[in-house]
Amino acid sequence: MFPVKTQAIKVTVALLFVLMLLPFYAAKAQSGRQTLDFDKGWRFHLGDDKNVESTSFNDKLWRQLDLPHDWSIEGTFSKDNPAKPEGGALPGGLGWYRKTFTIPTTDKNKIIYIDFGGVYQKSDVWINGHHLGFRPNGYISFRYELTPYLKFGGTNVIVVKVDNSVQPNSRWYSGSGIYRNVWLVKTNRIAVNNWGTYVSTPRVNAQSADVLVSTKVRLKMPASSVNINTTIYNAQGKAIVSNIKSNITLSDSISTVNQTLTVKSPVLWSVDQPYLYKAVTKITQGKTVLDTYTTNVGIRSFVFDADKGFILNGKPVKILGACDHHDLGSLGAAVNTRALERQLQILKEMGCNGIRTSHNPPAPELLDLCDKMGFIVMDEAFDCWEKGKVDYDYHLYFKQWHKRDLEDQILRDRNHPSVFIWSIGNEIPQQADTAALRIAPELARIVHSLDQSRPITTANDQPTKFNQIVKSGAVDLVGYNYHHQLYEKFHDDFPGMKFIGTETTSALETRGFYDMPSDSIRRWPIAWDKPFSNPDGNGNVVSAYDNVSAPWGSLHEETWKLIKKHNYLSGMYIWTGFDYLGEPTPYSWPSRSSYFGIIDLAGFPKDVYYMYQSEWADKPVLHIFPHWNWKPGKVVDIWAYYNHADEVELFLNGKSLSVKKKQGEDLHVMWRVPFEAGTLKAVSRLNGKVVLTRTINTAGKAAKIELIPDRNNIKADGKDLSFVTIKILDKDGNVVPDAENRVNFKINGQGFIASVDNGDPVSHDPFKASYRKAFHGLALAIIQAKEKAGAVNLTAESEGLQGASVVIKVK
Repeated sequence: MFPVKTQAIKVTVALLFVLMLLPFYAAKAQSGRQTLDFDKGWRFHLGDDKNVESTSFNDKLWRQLDLPHDWSIEGTFSKDNPAKPEGGALPGGLGWYRKTFTIPTTDKNKIIYIDFGGVYQKSDVWINGHHLGFRPNGYISFRYELTPYLKFGGTNVIVVKVDNSVQPNSRWYSGSGIYRNVWLVKTNRIAVNNWGTYVSTPRVNAQSADVLVSTKVRLKMPASSVNINTTIYNAQGKAIVSNIKSNITLSDSISTVNQTLTVKSPVLWSVDQPYLYKAVTKITQGKTVLDTYTTNVGIRSFVFDADKGFILNGKPVKILGACDHHDLGSLGAAVNTRALERQLQILKEMGCNGIRTSHNPPAPELLDLCDKMGFIVMDEAFDCWEKGKVDYDYHLYFKQWHKRDLEDQILRDRNHPSVFIWSIGNEIPQQADTAALRIAPELARIVHSLDQSRPITTANDQPTKFNQIVKSGAVDLVGYNYHHQLYEKFHDDFPGMKFIGTETTSALETRGFYDMPSDSIRRWPIAWDKPFSNPDGNGNVVSAYDNVSAPWGSLHEETWKLIKKHNYLSGMYIWTGFDYLGEPTPYSWPSRSSYFGIIDLAGFPKDVYYMYQSEWADKPVLHIFPHWNWKPGKVVDIWAYYNHADEVELFLNGKSLSVKKKQGEDLHVMWRVPFEAGTLKAVSRLNGKVVLTRTINTAGKAAKIELIPDRNNIKADGKDLSFVTIKILDKDGNVVPDAENRVNFKINGQGFIASVDNGDPVSHDPFKASYRKAFHGLALAIIQAKEKAGAVNLTAESEGLQGASVVIKVK
């Protein structure tokens, strides 16, 4: 007994000593946490080596770079790369990253963490030779504590091994490397835990809303007493309500504190007005602030109804969504906030209000943007469970890692008001397997243990009453991938259940290419690995009329007509918003990217974009196509998408070719016109009054270049971008629709060319280059800012053409 008493006395003395020092420690502590951008100053080596994790390893000859970084996008396209064309036809491999840094001695009482937004894939991390851990999932965010192994005031080395060498491990382009942002986080020994707040709004009406804030506080010292104050600020930064809990004794390593705050006359978050409050939680002792933790809050109520569909804040809203993979076109998988924002802006302009993160947890920056811009997000976890789809995908790790990965995803994302649906799987092979009766409920329990405010779905390519996932009772929404012919049987197959179109359409288009007749619907045969029919011999191309789809899919117009028709069809996520690297359909070389997008890989809209805009956007639209450069006498189909009008009249060289009106459920009108050089003009009218006028001229020979930046002013932060559209014009300023001129770029000043593109799914030219051929008259150069204010001068030249230049200010 005596040793036990002695031990107790020692512990008590130690505790009293710590408590005596606490006020001194708190006075010296910084008020809150520091989250530092840790992206800069890394060294990289592609290939394996020995003892790389050692602090004594010499990396001076390695390449210097800043994160995020995707080494695959820098490679050469080849059908022989192990990823295959389905994976983007770019190389994988094994890479190492090292960074040397210091932590000041003033931080020796701090707790230091490193946060990774995502590493593709199979990452190992070391600090000063100590192995911190392994994460196989290439899409999950994760954290390690560095504190015990740091040399405060000395040199520290962080080492990351990334192994993407065993392929194929993905059905689309994955990228390779530390391709998302990295942060160094410093906190006091009492602080809000990682992803430590959970905000919910169980009661919402026009008069008031209850905001529940549950905060997990991490204690890395003996028991202590603190105050926790949570204040909600409106969008103008004004404090509107606070809740203080005083003298809370923290004794466990993790303690949970619950607070309820009532917001009077709340401004509700919606897709048209994505209003954001901020909940600021402060942990204090006396007058000392130990931690400050901010959580964005969107106050909204919603429900999915079996008959009425999706209801947001008491009003029916149709989900008008798009599926998107994580790549950013020619930038690859390396995340960039401005590139994500541009994609969302283009979709928003179309009238889109939803994003599905197919088929994995997204970059956190995407959800931040969706919160601010008003998108209904389906946040997806897995593309497979215990059975895989390619040899080396996540099924190899599912049993060991699915719980940890899913928990991390829910904890990270559950406070985003844009997240409305959790998807626990895409086209899971076990849909027809009784294993689903075991796995699906387990995944649902994991989700519900952390968030009960959102419904769960799976994206099913077998949406029948025999589906074992649905039978398991794990899902709240029955997700349909394709099978549009079954939509109107939904209530017969699933009485009382709720519908969501998790993945629809799969139509195919090449921007700027047109094949007649346009009213001939073509679905590629089941043997869809055969090359496209190609009468012009210009590579794999698909007509840009909405008349071609994959065998499992449907056309844009036929799918939207059904979703539009029935209230119980709560909405759709179209495959896809943008073309993406990998998964060319059909899988025929030389294609290396998809044809599914409403918008091409470079961000240029295809014609069907304007069909959606005419149906989804609340503004006048009139769009006619195709171009007007053809062989004399060729019969050309002219389509027009329009709204806010009851008719469109088409003129050729001043002569009327008749007035057309949409009949019944029609979404476009069409004229069949023998080609005659000159000018096509379309005029839309409502009750006889002109709404809009559009013209297309026959273009002459290519004569000059035009440069159009999407932003003339960008930030001097080393990350901001300006997307410069390159147009090949004739002498009169018309885009030359068949122009393929090679354009060479020169740049100087405070920026550099991050990548180039043109939207051509068949091009094998490098994205990291100072040249690009035009594709149907267009190309793209992406300019990235340096970190010093000034200007960027971009010049474009091409043999035989008048060049152009543009100045972009960097501030």
